This record gives sequence, C-alpha cells and structure tokens, in this order.
Amino acid sequence: MRPPYPPPDGRSAELRRRFADEARSERPGLSSLCLLLGAVADGTLDEAGMDAVEVELDRLAGELPYRPGSPHAWASALRELLGERHGFHGAAEDYQRLESSLLHEVLRRRRGLPIMLSVVWMEVARRAGAPVYGVALPGHFVVGLGEPGAVGAGQVLADPFDGGRVVSGADAELLVAGATGAALDASMLTPAGTLEVILRILNNVRAWAVARPERSDVALWAVDLALLLPSHAAQLRYERAQLLVQRGEFTAGAGELEAYAEVVGAVDEGAAARVRGEAFAARAMLN
Repeated sequence: MRPPYPPPDGRSAELRRRFADEARSERPGLSSLCLLLGAVADGTLDEAGMDAVEVELDRLAGELPYRPGSPHAWASALRELLGERHGFHGAAEDYQRLESSLLHEVLRRRRGLPIMLSVVWMEVARRAGAPVYGVALPGHFVVGLGEPGAVGAGQVLADPFDGGRVVSGADAELLVAGATGAALDASMLTPAGTLEVILRILNNVRAWAVARPERSDVALWAVDLALLLPSHAAQLRYERAQLLVQRGEFTAGAGELEAYAEVVGAVDEGAAARVRGEAFAARAMLN
C-alpha cells in the first residue's frame, strides 16, 4: 500500500476545523479525534469510512462477555478477544509505517504502534463498560484497568503491542528504565487524558516524518493539528516555520519566523535575533 496522502485542500480545511472543535469540546472523543486525524492524513478515508470504524469498535465491544468483573478479568477478556481471537498486536517493523499511527488502518491491519493499539483496547473496553484508561509510560504506551496508582494494588496494566499481555510492576519498571534510565514513579501510572493521547500520536507522526525529509507534507499537517489543540508548546510554531522554508515556501516561512521571534524576544533577545536571522536568510532565497 502506498503511504497515505492528505485529501484536497477544501476537505482538509473542513476536517481541521472539526478537529479543532472536537479538541476544544467539553469532553473530546478519542476515537473521533483519531479518525479526523486519519482523514487529514489519508484522503481515501471519507465519512462512510469513519462511520464504519465506529461501527467496528461497537461490534468488537459487543463480543466481550458481559461485565467480566475485576480489572484482571477485564484484562483477560480483552486479551482473549483482541489479542488472540482477532490478532491485534505490534512488531518492530510497524514503527516504519505511517499507517501504524492511523486508527482506521490499525483496525484494518490489526497492527500498529503501542499507543494506537491501546486506543483500540480503550475504545472497545470503554464501550463495554470497563474501567479503562491509557497509561503513557515513557517510551511505551499501555492500557490501565481498575484503580490507578500502583500496579497489582487495584490497578492492572496490559500491553496491547504484545497482544494484551498483563504488565507486572517489575515489567513496568523495566520499560521505564529502558526508555529513560530512570526509576518508575507513581505519577507515570496516572491516566492519560484524551488530548495527551492525541498529542503523543501526533508526536509519533512527526518523528516518522522527520526521518523522511521527502514527506515534509506529513510533518506539516501533524504540526498544524498539534497547534489546534487547546494547549501546545510555542516551539511548534518555530518547527512549522522551518518546515515551510524546507518546502520552498520562503515568504510564508519567513513571516512565521518573524512572528515567533517576537514571542521569543520577550524572554530571550539573543534567541530572537537568531530567529530573525533565519527569516532574513529565508527571504534571501527568493532572489
């Protein structure tokens, strides 16, 4: 399959507006935001396709036994349904595919990054009434069930990337140590909010695109969507300006660099001067 390419400009603008509205709503929907993100990425995903994904998530939830009970029972039921019966899991090569960050493709392929497989687990479990949430461990996203705070003491972690294997406290410590070299902290086990999940997905997309300079289009829409979230780092505006220059949009890129320099200048005039120099260099490329 070819890598996904964005839809026409008109539809892309409408999808971005809907993404911004959903992100700023009182209770943003995780699957809705993931599907709008997917439609911005992939012009073949239309309204019928997005509806079909929601229907499939409902169908999978309907295959779960009624109210399994304890967090361990929920984790076991989800592993048997999604990991074993339907074959959802991940592999190292999935990190090389943009589709691994798009919910509609993850449902189709039964493969994806840890965070996207976790989205499937969460959305299916939530529809079935499970006490489920995402846990954004450094370097590896997992699913939590039960009372957050301490693995084994009312909280069960499951790793959808490994087919839903239950993650022990020692396993979680190894995952964190491998990613950061630091010890597991209780704060790492708290539920990840919907917008935190979406931002992490977009960060994964940006990382994929950075490794592929020819796909600056992907990097640009990922930054644009991140900028539509209610809270975002100012550094993203600088990244967007650099992408515009990289794509040959020198006037637009220079303008954004100058605007960013005004913001930075309030706290670091030296940095602002460097950014203004980049803007001048970008404009010089027009000659």
